[in-house]
Amino acid sequence: MFLLLMAGHIKRLAPKHYAGGLQRRRTLTSFIEGVFITSSLRSPFIQWRIECGVLSQTQFSFLDLTLCLERRRRKYNKNNKNNKYMFSGIVEEMATVTAIRKYQGNIDFTLRCSFTSELGIDQSVAHNGVCLTVVDIDGDTYTTTAMKETLDRSNLGLLKVGDKVNVERSMKMNGRLDGHIVQGHVDQTAKCVGMEDADGSTYFEFEYPFDKAMASRGYFTVDKGSVTVNGVSLTVCEPTDNSFKVAIIPYTRENTNFCDMQVGSVVNLEFDILGKYIARLHDFS
Repeated sequence: MFLLLMAGHIKRLAPKHYAGGLQRRRTLTSFIEGVFITSSLRSPFIQWRIECGVLSQTQFSFLDLTLCLERRRRKYNKNNKNNKYMFSGIVEEMATVTAIRKYQGNIDFTLRCSFTSELGIDQSVAHNGVCLTVVDIDGDTYTTTAMKETLDRSNLGLLKVGDKVNVERSMKMNGRLDGHIVQGHVDQTAKCVGMEDADGSTYFEFEYPFDKAMASRGYFTVDKGSVTVNGVSLTVCEPTDNSFKVAIIPYTRENTNFCDMQVGSVVNLEFDILGKYIARLHDFS
């Protein structure tokens, strides 16, 4: 027989209970749940296990960190049921701009899409890769506001009524990351300077102003790396200091506003956040 001391009680396990991987996982889960419910790893039982060498300090530290993260996750989920924090670059659909209202330095965009009824006020939605907050909902349309900083850095100021916009709701913390980590913070715009048939697919080439200082901070592309173009997570081909290509398959072209893109079109760029962090860390090395 084997005794597993949990927070506040003792659990007796027969050998068969800790022979298999599934049972070990269930036992560990039960242990973590038990400790979480009592909200303390510093009970006399746990301290006794450490003093007797049954539970090493390393194991204790691991469990302490695990439970701390679990408590934070549960508290976050409880207090922020509808609050998500990032995107993946997998566009859900194209929304249609139905109205534009300018006031002072801001612009209100009203759009129509199929999931308007599922939205809530204060929810984040990416529009051509720009994270904007839903400020009003009216029937099958919703409204977002873009301020001057956003308009200066993106192509949203060029939108007209009837234009198609790539939209993506922010992903859940436990969702699949089918694209890559996208913040919805557009870095700058680029211009389409070339289109080339690729036997059914299409190569699009984009060019943007080169800034050495910005490049040193991670604002660049790398071959086979990730980049977000108008909110679409794409793989980089043939990068240079101020340009790169992406290959668009027919499905992506038909279901995003790449369908309307042509030479001269202005797009939003968000460079990979991992490259920015690595560049920043290099400053401290």
